[in-house]
Amino acid sequence: MIAAISLFLIVSLSALITKIASIALIHTGLSTESAKFQARSAYTGTGLSTQETENIMNHPVRRKIIYNLMLIGNAGIVTVMSSLILTFVLPETIASKLYGLLIVVVGMIGLWLAVRSKWVDRGLSRVINKMLKRYTKLDVHDFAAVLHLKDDYTISEAVVDHDGWMCNRTLQQLNLREEGITILGVERKGKGYFGSPSGTFEMLPDDVVTIYGKSEGIQSLYSRKKDFYAQQEHRKFVAKEENRRDNEKQLLDNDTRK
Repeated sequence: MIAAISLFLIVSLSALITKIASIALIHTGLSTESAKFQARSAYTGTGLSTQETENIMNHPVRRKIIYNLMLIGNAGIVTVMSSLILTFVLPETIASKLYGLLIVVVGMIGLWLAVRSKWVDRGLSRVINKMLKRYTKLDVHDFAAVLHLKDDYTISEAVVDHDGWMCNRTLQQLNLREEGITILGVERKGKGYFGSPSGTFEMLPDDVVTIYGKSEGIQSLYSRKKDFYAQQEHRKFVAKEENRRDNEKQLLDNDTRK
């Protein structure tokens, strides 16, 4: 029974450690989903791709988080396997083995429900954020709140296709700002990252573009090819953005009159 309880506690601690690591990674600028994946991959030692590993290794804070997580993960996996073996090997009677199995199953179900709970996630996130801010030098920011990632606004990455509408055109020619879309940066293979590129910056094939704007407009941008349809889509979203700005201006004018 002690081995079964130990196993449950170790798995619970592992889940807590990966949660702390994922929140720490989010504060370095990773998206929530990417941070969760990176933390779980590092802890278990699986799933990291070459591109993702490169992004982490080039960032000193992320590198330190992942390095420590890998060390803890190696010890944790060995301990889990040892406890699991002891849970079913040490008991001499079938009843003891079934009792140990029951503890493990019930404990895992309870832990799974806790991990899936949004209430637990919010509460745990608040506590971890406070602890990180108080006891570490990590610059704690809620990037989702800073960038206003709600009301259908999102940040996304896109690869410039050879036959895509953006390819071989400057940002000034694309005029994406009129659609309410902002190019935050461009990653070019062999050249590095260009942050906040100017209007004369030309998009080339295979550039990885970081985009901020309404999700509908970004999805439209992904699908555009070098044809008349692309120009129609551009004009449509320019009109939508103009309408949004007019409504926004009316709201501001009403507030001023009050």
